[in-house]
Amino acid sequence: MANSTRSDARIRRHERLRKKVFGTADRPRVAVFRSLAEIYAQVIDDEIGHTLVSASTLDSELRAKMAGLKKAEQAHLVGQVLAERAKEKGITEVVFDRGGFKYIGRVKALAEGARQGGLVF
Repeated sequence: MANSTRSDARIRRHERLRKKVFGTADRPRVAVFRSLAEIYAQVIDDEIGHTLVSASTLDSELRAKMAGLKKAEQAHLVGQVLAERAKEKGITEVVFDRGGFKYIGRVKALAEGARQGGLVF
């Protein structure tokens, strides 16, 4: 597989990661997706296959706060909002699924924002 792209490599890393990371009702999975412009995060219960909570840089209530912030700062804010919404639903402990992305930059900022917001992982 000499002609694999960066996105193919990320998908392979994510498949490898998903063999170990599984969200339950007690401890759902925080799935992160990072595009060039935006970042998305959702809390998922894999047993029933439902998204319990989500947040992204596209959220209408976050759009006003995003103005003038760098992408990493936006990701941190998304993590905090995700944690607040999860706590409202009674979720405090989660497992972190970085989606095959390296744990640096915006992915790390989102994780730190979620931890600061009160999620434990």
